[in-house]
Amino acid sequence: MEVVNEFVVIVPAAGVGKRMQANCPKQYLRLNDKTILSHTLSKLLSHPRISQVILALSENDQYFVDSDYVDHPDVIRVSGGQERVDSVLNGLHAIDTDKYPWVLVHDAARPCLSHQDIDNLLETCLLNDCGGLLASPVRDTMKRGSSSKLAQSKSCVLSKVENTVERNQLWHALTPQLYKTTELTFAIESSLKQSLIITDESSAMEQVGFASLLVPGSSENIKITHPDDLALAEFYLNRQANIVQFKE
Repeated sequence: MEVVNEFVVIVPAAGVGKRMQANCPKQYLRLNDKTILSHTLSKLLSHPRISQVILALSENDQYFVDSDYVDHPDVIRVSGGQERVDSVLNGLHAIDTDKYPWVLVHDAARPCLSHQDIDNLLETCLLNDCGGLLASPVRDTMKRGSSSKLAQSKSCVLSKVENTVERNQLWHALTPQLYKTTELTFAIESSLKQSLIITDESSAMEQVGFASLLVPGSSENIKITHPDDLALAEFYLNRQANIVQFKE
């Protein structure tokens, strides 16, 4: 098992979150008097093995200047890109690979991450000398919809069921995702050169032949995407805070 004591996390936070239908990017919406991004950074920086966060922000970002972390010495800002993968790559280029041979990538809009899940990801990947990602097994019956728009409701365009997908080996990809820094950089740069679609770090690694481990993670680690997610995230954050207070 490789001995690595310190880790760096890239947090791409240059998106605008159109599906939230909000007046500001979703990472700056507030939960319990703190922005989603502040909750996320707090979870990461309070972990004993995370020593630095590289935050990729839009050049037009007008909100981080009011953040609790604007002057934090362990938060390094880089320019965000047009797509998430571009932001991640900018973050990778800012890393000292000798100091940080492994890198985590975590979504800004996942504030309910637990330290236990981070521990499990780090220990599993280092023990196996293989990168991986937090993931949760699919529990519901999965349906593939037709690509044709065949029906319509008041709120959206509908498609009909094409077939039912076997769910036994299906997982929801979560973050953080953890990979060797040089390998992830190579994977993303190679995939971009080939104009391949990169949905997350794991997909880039897959496309150049690197393996990824699926490390079971908590289903509470939700990504805030739609307005309804805010109430659920607030519930999980309050629950986690109560558990910590009880243990203390």
